[in-house]
Amino acid sequence: MIAPNVATLSVVGKGDDLVLLEARAHGVALKVGELRQIAQRLGRDPTIVEVHAFDAQWSEHCSYKSSRSFLSRLPSSGAAVVLGPGEDAGVVHLGEFEGERYGIVVAHESHNHPSQVVPFEGAATGIGGIVRDVLCMGARVIAVADPLRFGPQDDAHCRYVAQGVVDGIAAYGNAIGVPNIAGDVYFHEGFRDNALVNVVALGLVKERDIIHSRAPADAEGWDIVLVGKATDRSGFGGAAFSSLVLDEDDAEANKGAVQVPDPFLKSVIMRASYRVFDVLAEEGLTVGFKDLGAGGIMGCTAELVAGGGFGATIELDRAPTAVADLPPAVIAVGETQERLAWAVPPHFTARLLAIYNEEFGLPDIARGARAAIVGRVEKSPDYVMRWHGVEVMRVPIAFLTAGIRYERPYEPRAPARVDPAAPSAPLSEPECPWALGETLERVLGHRDVCSRQTIYERYDGVVRGTTSIASGYADAGVIVPIPGSPLAVALSVDGNPRYGALDAERAGELAVCEAVRNVVAVGARPIALTDCLNFGNPEDARQFGDFVASVDGIAHAARSLDVPFVSGNVSLYNQSATGASVPASAIVACVGAIADVSRSTSYSFKQAGSPLYRMGACGDGLAGSVFAEVAGIAAHRLPAIDYRAVRSEVEALLAAHGDGLVLAAHDISDGGLLVALAEMAFPTLSQVAIGVELDAEPSPIEAFAESGGFVVEVTDAAAFEGRCRQFGAAATRIGSTSAAPRIATPDGLLADVLQLHEAWSAPLRDFFGDAA
Repeated sequence: MIAPNVATLSVVGKGDDLVLLEARAHGVALKVGELRQIAQRLGRDPTIVEVHAFDAQWSEHCSYKSSRSFLSRLPSSGAAVVLGPGEDAGVVHLGEFEGERYGIVVAHESHNHPSQVVPFEGAATGIGGIVRDVLCMGARVIAVADPLRFGPQDDAHCRYVAQGVVDGIAAYGNAIGVPNIAGDVYFHEGFRDNALVNVVALGLVKERDIIHSRAPADAEGWDIVLVGKATDRSGFGGAAFSSLVLDEDDAEANKGAVQVPDPFLKSVIMRASYRVFDVLAEEGLTVGFKDLGAGGIMGCTAELVAGGGFGATIELDRAPTAVADLPPAVIAVGETQERLAWAVPPHFTARLLAIYNEEFGLPDIARGARAAIVGRVEKSPDYVMRWHGVEVMRVPIAFLTAGIRYERPYEPRAPARVDPAAPSAPLSEPECPWALGETLERVLGHRDVCSRQTIYERYDGVVRGTTSIASGYADAGVIVPIPGSPLAVALSVDGNPRYGALDAERAGELAVCEAVRNVVAVGARPIALTDCLNFGNPEDARQFGDFVASVDGIAHAARSLDVPFVSGNVSLYNQSATGASVPASAIVACVGAIADVSRSTSYSFKQAGSPLYRMGACGDGLAGSVFAEVAGIAAHRLPAIDYRAVRSEVEALLAAHGDGLVLAAHDISDGGLLVALAEMAFPTLSQVAIGVELDAEPSPIEAFAESGGFVVEVTDAAAFEGRCRQFGAAATRIGSTSAAPRIATPDGLLADVLQLHEAWSAPLRDFFGDAA
């Protein structure tokens, strides 16, 4: 029972203006109607702790109150799916080795607002959070990835944000010893006020050892154990902050909502948790384990017990704190990093505490860090928090965790992919302002094509010794996570903002297609997708229309290619107070499985004299292409998609990989065919340089259209063509590799590879120099 002297927020009998004024004075972002709904359900004014709890749990970030009804459109079942959406991460079947079935755990999140406000800490804690999502499924964390979107690099603040984000990701990932194997970076005017920092993590788990993010069915009376860093003021209000439009005037105040990372403590917590996993497997115990992210202790423990159909009693004064006299609301919902919570039977609690506190010595790693019992799983349907024996929160747990739903109006935007004057007419060959070789140089120097080496080299992509192909050497990263096994995992991430600015639905489709192609290029079969849907203000009908269109696009592509979504995230309100919103940004990750890693390959050319093929037809969609921007061409069509053709190309290339016919493969995307060929030649410059002899000079559309497909270097032309015929895949021989570092045609030199490499390397070479 709530005591009369417990502080409350006055809602009952007060006017809207007064309710809103008091809520904002307490830093609460809930709307007046939401506050009245809470008071009506409770039959009284909510306490300050309750208001902050609902502020977090009902935020867009936690409850998906605008987007949830649309996410059911995404396919989420498939032959490889072990665990689909609904918990902290999804799980897909990798394969069997020595009698064990292994699963890959995958999670995908965003940390956009924090990274815009405090770039280093925001991005670092993004990696910390996604690692916890994978860890709490009972998995060893084996890889991370980072799709990033920044504003123009000639803007001093945008460059500061970009530099801080990259350094934050590197500092955290390198310190915990997890390789960064994939990612992409785009620079676009639309991200001037709102950078996008998406993160992906992979874990390895024996399928029989998966731990769920909920209390088991027999958990009544179990202990709730908090593990990790002592709670402090950092991250208070983080979930609500991530669900608001950013206002530059609030920048200093918003910094308090960003958590403080401690990767060294996290490294110890990870290894201690691995030890707990081993003990649980030995004893055959089923428990619950969940990450403390949005909503802190409240958000984690409420969801942990509600998932099993229980309530809970939490003793806030038992939670370790970094400073004295923290208010109970801060302890309840503060999002201090490096924390997790267990629901375990009392007979196991002492062993659990001993592993963290004694065997791995958490109190010796960071001041106040430890594992501590903070509550109990209850049969009661209420969620109760007490502070020194006094109830400061008592709410129906289903009411708290179910969140709230909005049926927001949305306005579909007319797609830009069709030329209204001639929707069926083929486009004429565009005029190229320069010679083909010079045009290629300019395209390679474009911000979305040029080398990202200065970024990739910040990350440790090979720590742990399991990386087979690291970032920057192939379309997807590849790791071999099981000692002695040939099983491997490929990971790619994709999503083109130049397309999103024109047509959200087609951009989503193209993101799925490219992510799938990228894992196929290295020899992996696509088995699962994840998504992070980054959009503007859902209260704007046009912005929300883009979100809905994007969901429809990725859903259609996933069904057409028979690859399900198993995890994901929605990040809305990526809009500044000036009204500037990010381009529609559906960022898609694809996980691929490789039965025998010896059949995988990078995109680097392997030898001179090899046949080269283009798989897939050359489309004429130049809208959103790098070439169209560089050459100043007004194009009306985004690349078309023939899903039957894509499936045929995928199956043919996978079969060719299995036959050992593929020496190198690269998808045709940003910049088109000639860019793909140049990128395949660049890695050879440090060894024995290899170039290209084309059978004919391509037209501008053939050279620069971003219509998909692959460039493939093969060992046996006849055998490769036979595989393509078997699956009905279009494959055209375009030339062969050569011993001279050049791209040439029968008419002579088209471009020198060394000169192209310089144009490609220069734009971001001083990325970490002083911001201009």
